[in-house]
Amino acid sequence: MISAQQLETLDPQMQQLLQTLLAEHDAQLRAKDALIAQREHEAAFKQSVIDKLTHEMAVLKRLKFAATSERFASTLAPEQRSLLEETLDTDLAELEQEISQLGLDTKSADDEKKKAKRKPLPAHLPRREVKHEPASTTCGCGCQMQRIGEDVSEKLDYQPGVFTVQRHVRGKWTCRRCERLIQAPVPAHVIDKGIPTAGLLAHVLVAKFMDHLPLYRQEHIYERAGMLIARSTLAQWVGECGAQLQPLVNALADELRRHVVLHADETPVAMLKPGKGKTHKAYIWSYCTPSANPVKAVVFEFCETRSGENVRDFLKLETDQAWKGTLVTDGFSGYAGCVEKGVTSAQCMAHARRKFHELWIHHGSEVGQQALRFYQSLFRIEREIEDKPSEERRRIRQRKSRRILAVFQRWLMARRQLVPPGSATIKAIDYSLKRWAELTRFCDNGDVPISNNWVENQIRPIALGRSNWLFAGSLRAGKRGAAVMSLLHSARINGHDPYAYFKDVLERLPTHPASRIEELLPHRWNPKADDTVYSGQSPESTNTALPTLAGGG
Repeated sequence: MISAQQLETLDPQMQQLLQTLLAEHDAQLRAKDALIAQREHEAAFKQSVIDKLTHEMAVLKRLKFAATSERFASTLAPEQRSLLEETLDTDLAELEQEISQLGLDTKSADDEKKKAKRKPLPAHLPRREVKHEPASTTCGCGCQMQRIGEDVSEKLDYQPGVFTVQRHVRGKWTCRRCERLIQAPVPAHVIDKGIPTAGLLAHVLVAKFMDHLPLYRQEHIYERAGMLIARSTLAQWVGECGAQLQPLVNALADELRRHVVLHADETPVAMLKPGKGKTHKAYIWSYCTPSANPVKAVVFEFCETRSGENVRDFLKLETDQAWKGTLVTDGFSGYAGCVEKGVTSAQCMAHARRKFHELWIHHGSEVGQQALRFYQSLFRIEREIEDKPSEERRRIRQRKSRRILAVFQRWLMARRQLVPPGSATIKAIDYSLKRWAELTRFCDNGDVPISNNWVENQIRPIALGRSNWLFAGSLRAGKRGAAVMSLLHSARINGHDPYAYFKDVLERLPTHPASRIEELLPHRWNPKADDTVYSGQSPESTNTALPTLAGGG
């Protein structure tokens, strides 16, 4: 270390150079300290996430043990017990996948020893070989390498009613002069070291989340097709796929928030409280772009309550990235908090119409009948302009719809003076008059739809599935189902076959760059050419004993 007296004896040029070096050294030390602090913060955050997931896994394992107890099982119907067991298995598989992505192995040596050894795939199933060879078999020394063997791994594939086996053959090539060995790498797969192909996984997901077939029913279907796959194995596959698809769902939600007009709606579903053996009401919230928007996207979000806070969280209204735009909803008061945060409210004219429709249907009300004529005129205009550009829609609404609305409002106010307080008629009239500004918002913006019917159409399949689900087995299961359904139904409204979309995405996902995840979103997806050729008879036509697939994926 140079003292102050020694520094003064140096010439000015040397002093300046030394001071510059000392300043650079100090800057490097500060940068290193900042980097260390940042990495310590990241490590602490990562550890907190791991602790949270590990605790959740321990809770689920206790619940799984409790679910098999005779006392608890006696409180549930057999179908409910099957759904609960598959939900817990799926949750555990998803948690293990999330923890492994954070770099922590949750499986101990004892777990590996207890794990059932995977049985070979049945010999009677048709095979299709997929060759994997090195791009070049010329050694660096110039010699032509010789093939000395191969490694073979088998994956179970499925087409409706037909199981086949893909034999992945990786040839081994060696140079006799320098004894160098090369081999094509193992193809990446969405479930590492798993046996199901992307096609089989896509079929399981579509059947469960779009066709509303619980895994215990799929187990019986696959048994009839010649392959008995334990529902615990199916649940593990679903859980691992759910974890892998989550970044794509997050990207879809980010895409949705880039648009300035959105629909929102919610529908109740039952969620099981495993500790009590009872269900309580939860909700699936639906957000989507309007039907006139060229970007077709819908995102479902599973929440435990109907609180408007769920909407504010989805739109990030409490953050610097708060969404700004027009939200089309029904008259539910939970959306009022969004307006306080700067969101413009546009409410559904179809909901207002239903009030008068009920008056006419149930009471033969003349007021209801006359009001329906006004709505008929407004919706007729919307059908005429639905394919026109946004600005032209706005001009026509200003010229035609505004005129009808002005007469309609005066008529409502006049009729209100003639009906007794507290009657069903005055409630229908007040519903419209109190929300008049929000109900007529569509006239000032050609991108705002007149009703919320589009999002209700998207959420209708969930209502259909309720009779088959019975309930959501856990909060995590509900969120996973909503995430997968977001991708499936976004693919559907974009005109894609959901099975083809999921099969292709699950094949690409393991090697697709995270920075380009948007390319796999349903509205941007371009299917690649499928040169796969399947052959072989249906296993249902064979008389062999049924093979069983249980244990690991």
